[in-house]
Amino acid sequence: MKALITGASSGIGRDIAINLSQKGYDLILVARNLERLEETKKQIKTNVELVSMDISNEENCKKLFQDHSDIDILVNNAGFGDCGHFEDTSLEKDIQMIRTNVIAYHILTKLYLKKMMKKNSGKILNVASIAGFIPGPLMATYYSTKAYVVRLSESIRTELKKQNSKVQISILCPGPVNTNFNKVADVEFALKGLSSEYVAKYAVEKLLKGKFYIVPGWKIKLAKIGAKLAPTNLVSKVSYKMQRRKIK
Repeated sequence: MKALITGASSGIGRDIAINLSQKGYDLILVARNLERLEETKKQIKTNVELVSMDISNEENCKKLFQDHSDIDILVNNAGFGDCGHFEDTSLEKDIQMIRTNVIAYHILTKLYLKKMMKKNSGKILNVASIAGFIPGPLMATYYSTKAYVVRLSESIRTELKKQNSKVQISILCPGPVNTNFNKVADVEFALKGLSSEYVAKYAVEKLLKGKFYIVPGWKIKLAKIGAKLAPTNLVSKVSYKMQRRKIK
């Protein structure tokens, strides 16, 4: 059994790798920072191959598939965010975010899904966010990228069901998590974050049980329900109050 994980050098990706290793999976770990990947490797008992690569580059995504096409689980986890009023945030960072959070997910999901469907087996876990279900003022680009991941995955799930495929797709939708994400995004959340270790363990357990929506933490489960029932303008106002740019 083999799993490929992007964004595996820290946070949720690293801890998913550790949990899958404990389940007996050999691993292909992908991230830009090779030194951090080496640190992750030290915590893993099964076979590990490290790939230092920037998957915001489309050709790198295609090469990753060409070099490592035979896997049982794909975990699309690489991604980052940014905080601030839309007109003030960096356009270059927005575009890089879209390439990483959307285009890379899209390419890898499509390429690996095709291969898995031919075998009629395999699992794909797309790491989304509770952000994928609600408007995100002050983090507009990030929330929009996660909405794309949610809708893409939901659509693929229905297609797989209609084709009676045994291939599984799932989405992990956490709220705030105590990782390097907050530092990169320059954001502080009003809601206390969960540990990446807890989120990763929960995600792996639910993934292997075949669950589609994987939502760790009862507060975030309630938030998902509330986002569906409440008026969008109200949800947007609450979302605005829940996050703010860090004061430097």
